[in-house]
Amino acid sequence: MADGPDKLPPDRLSLVQRLVKEANITEEQARELIALLGYDWASLIREARFLTRKR
Repeated sequence: MADGPDKLPPDRLSLVQRLVKEANITEEQARELIALLGYDWASLIREARFLTRKR
């Protein structure tokens, strides 16, 4: 298992990449959201889109 948000398993890494692409956020932001919220896609995309609106 992974030892924190910097060492995600391969299947979770694709979640980071998907979130970066669909929400137009950085990989670091995506990893932070996953660390805070877990792997629930609806929550992740909602918060990621909120981040992009704040810019």
